[in-house]
Amino acid sequence: MTELSPAPLILTLALDPESQAHFNALRRAHFPPKRNYLDAHVTLFHHLPGSEEAAITARLREVTATYVPFSLRVSEVWMMGRGVAYRLASDEAQRLRAELATGWSAWLTPQDAQGWRPHITVQNRVSPADAQALQAILSRDFTPFPITATGLTLWRYLGGPWEKVGSFILSS
Repeated sequence: MTELSPAPLILTLALDPESQAHFNALRRAHFPPKRNYLDAHVTLFHHLPGSEEAAITARLREVTATYVPFSLRVSEVWMMGRGVAYRLASDEAQRLRAELATGWSAWLTPQDAQGWRPHITVQNRVSPADAQALQAILSRDFTPFPITATGLTLWRYLGGPWEKVGSFILSS
């Protein structure tokens, strides 16, 4: 009998409470309800090996002790084909992710090994026409604005929903 490997892990940025609430409300309003298992999130890594959970959490404790909360710029409303997201820009976020990716390079899937385009999805898996309509509405009065990353959150992927494994707060 073969033993099942542990569920994969997902790593996201934790956002300040006001920004999190803002994007959660947009996601609840526009994401198809039957497919909306999650709050709004900024994914850093989509698939880390569950078998390496102890090493991953140890590294997250180390790295978050060396970073302070930092700003990200919500730079544009992004049409994703069958959905809409907000693109994010932050040199600090890019540096943090690159630092983690370097140490975890042997574990990265092709998706996680390629370039990272940070974003927050507020709609997905809809018709292109519905996505275009939302993108037009959200873009109409859009002005770039800042949000703050406050930490990292590690999740276990459960085939749809995610289970929180741990929160790692950026030192202040």
